[in-house]
Amino acid sequence: MSKALIAMSGGVDSSASALLMKRAGYDCVGVTMRLFDHEDSEVRPDKACCTDDDVADAVLVCLKMDIPHHVVDFKAQFRDAVMDPFVRAYETGCTPNPCINCNRYLKFEELFRQADQLGCELIVTGQYARVEHNEETGRWELKKATFLEKDQSYVLYNLTQEQLARIRFPLGAMSKTDARVVAEEGGFKNAQKHESQDICFVPTGKYTDFIEKYTGKTYPHGEFVDVRNGNVLGEHKGIIRYTVGQRKGLGLALPQPMYVTKVDPEANKVYLGLNEDLFTTTLYADDVNWISVPALRPGETLKVTAKVRYKQPDKPATVVAMNDGRIRVVFDEPQRAITKGQAVVLYDGDLVVGGGTITEIKKGEA
Repeated sequence: MSKALIAMSGGVDSSASALLMKRAGYDCVGVTMRLFDHEDSEVRPDKACCTDDDVADAVLVCLKMDIPHHVVDFKAQFRDAVMDPFVRAYETGCTPNPCINCNRYLKFEELFRQADQLGCELIVTGQYARVEHNEETGRWELKKATFLEKDQSYVLYNLTQEQLARIRFPLGAMSKTDARVVAEEGGFKNAQKHESQDICFVPTGKYTDFIEKYTGKTYPHGEFVDVRNGNVLGEHKGIIRYTVGQRKGLGLALPQPMYVTKVDPEANKVYLGLNEDLFTTTLYADDVNWISVPALRPGETLKVTAKVRYKQPDKPATVVAMNDGRIRVVFDEPQRAITKGQAVVLYDGDLVVGGGTITEIKKGEA
């Protein structure tokens, strides 16, 4: 009988996944990660995830299924791999997606070490994606979830072949309603538990308040500048408060709607433009991971679809491998508000080809 580590968050998805694996005959072990001290964040527990109540819910589910449960303290690793890079990104004019780093370094790095210590061959999470083995290519493949409204493949593009071989996503072909039904069948009290939507360590969504408290810094004011003519439009309140595409919260009386088009941390300036100034065709990305295909050689091209944020549909593009290990992605049609720090993830239908971190945006480059 194969032994499986179930990543138990205390939510309905991981609980349903645990039950499905047990039904399939696996020897299951529940593991819950402690990532962040919410008492230090002045956040109500009902507005956050990874709380003591969530741990208690995970314990109850494991007791109900009669499987062992462990709580592991990854707070230091979470701070180093997720929270610190989150803050640095905003300080350098980027907009990060901390869920990507959490998956990469915590769920699928630290948990793999934990699995090895517990003698578990498989790692199981309640995420909505699919893993399959392609017999023709010999490669493990990551695919979109069957129900696209729940698809989480975008934040999983960093998975390696070695990791994919040991990962199972039992909910990949199921809907959220299906998962709740499974949890109800198991008699779990969290079957109708609400989903956490915001960043787990900033559940209020007020990330600037978090950054100022976390760093103990106050960020200097600077100039809003018109991207078209260089005119100074007013004073901004610190670059961490602004991201590309933002319109609300500028605090300016302007004759027409204007949006953040660029954040320049070195000059401490925030550039504003019209909506049409947000559209670009070309980006560069580094820290690239390839999944469905071997890494492209410099100069090689590949037709794909690509998405530059989590909830955006993927759009037709061409990817070119550069000499320095980066990729250039050129969209067939201009895309709105491509942002440094976010991920670009490449697809071939429902297959994840790979992805990387956006480092540079170019306008009109082919």
